[in-house]
Amino acid sequence: MANAIPIALTIAGSDSGGGAGIQADLKAFSAAGAYGASVITAITAQNTVAVTAVHEVPADVVRAQLDAVLSDLSVGAIKIGMLFSPAIIEAVAAGLADFKGPVVLDPVMIAKSGDALLQDAAVQSMVSALIPRADLLTPNLPEAAKLLGLDHAKTLEEMEHQGRALLAMGPKAVLMKGGHAAGDTCTDMLVTPEGTSTLEARRIDTINTHGTGCTYSSSIAARLASEMAMEDAVRAAHRYLQGAIVASDQLKIGAGHGPVHHFHQLWAAHD
Repeated sequence: MANAIPIALTIAGSDSGGGAGIQADLKAFSAAGAYGASVITAITAQNTVAVTAVHEVPADVVRAQLDAVLSDLSVGAIKIGMLFSPAIIEAVAAGLADFKGPVVLDPVMIAKSGDALLQDAAVQSMVSALIPRADLLTPNLPEAAKLLGLDHAKTLEEMEHQGRALLAMGPKAVLMKGGHAAGDTCTDMLVTPEGTSTLEARRIDTINTHGTGCTYSSSIAARLASEMAMEDAVRAAHRYLQGAIVASDQLKIGAGHGPVHHFHQLWAAHD
């Protein structure tokens, strides 16, 4: 029987503060009209200020979660976020062997607070086991630089060069996220074998950007689950994220980098 609504699956870590990771992914899925399922790879003790502890979920339990979801739910698209270790990466890669739908890989490495979310030993595992499986890779500029062993891109030309280098690793498309660049305009770049397109947005003066990468990639995955074309899904998610950042100051959550407002299109925070 056909799904009443599209189903999207997130494979990521849990953020106890609710702004990033599994929690942000499920909110972004819901905001896009998709049913969200989850596979938890790690439990973090986290708030808007810091990550104070990380507990890695055993790889066999990660695989069991993935098998349970895929054996029963008709998942239309998968978003992958925090994976933490080589063992978890290998378990996820094996569990995706028979999945035919689109996969969005957000190579989460460092939290907004600066805390590490991916072991150094896991970077090569991601490059070899998961990046070639991705339909879309969504690194920010520091993540792209780390994957390539290069300095952060400073210009659009360098962004495109690094996007092309990542594309050569095997994903079908790469979304270079320009939020870490300087200037009043944030420019993202979608790089595919067919060409390059840019997405621009005004830089918002706010510190409430916790979970932006998780939210962006999940919003794309939710739209891919509804069979939207890749560039259309990226542009729709880009517009949604911009609105969520603009509305983020309404929430007043925590003392550090607060979350974006995932449901800004549905309800406004009250004073």
